[in-house]
Amino acid sequence: MRKLLFENLIHLPLTEPAPSPSDAAMEELATSVDEAARQRLGRSLSIRAVDAGSCNGCELEMHALSNPFYDIERFGIRFVASPRHADVLLVTGPVTKNMREALERTYNAMPAPKWVIALGDCARDGGCFAGSYAIIGGVSKVVPVDLHIPGCPPSPTDILRGLLALLEHVNTGGRAS
Repeated sequence: MRKLLFENLIHLPLTEPAPSPSDAAMEELATSVDEAARQRLGRSLSIRAVDAGSCNGCELEMHALSNPFYDIERFGIRFVASPRHADVLLVTGPVTKNMREALERTYNAMPAPKWVIALGDCARDGGCFAGSYAIIGGVSKVVPVDLHIPGCPPSPTDILRGLLALLEHVNTGGRAS
């Protein structure tokens, strides 16, 4: 134990380097999302996330939006626990038979206007889980989807770009449920 302690004092930890700082681009993107949300809703954007049966890869990237590097709450975008407070339903993973009713209830509990985003390749069509006895399929087989963000998993920047694309689309007269 003593030897290990001394080795750790001498050698630097083996960690990955931090992402290249493109703070200006990230801040501009998040500010654009906030402005579009305020233009459409008159307030900040609230997101309710539902894991419908994924491998948690998309959740890790989605939760990275709340870490100190991205910190989307400083731009008024927040994740909420109740669907009654949400504007966007962000669904990850293929919909399993056990999650179908929960997803439908969450969607029905959201106030209008409401939008649904299918996050990741599995949410689109079941991905690598397609054909399983426990999988219904993509999110669109259960609730109407307004936007699909591709990737396995999509990066936090891609998720923000998707939110901006959704808000710009509905601000120009696109579908809103």
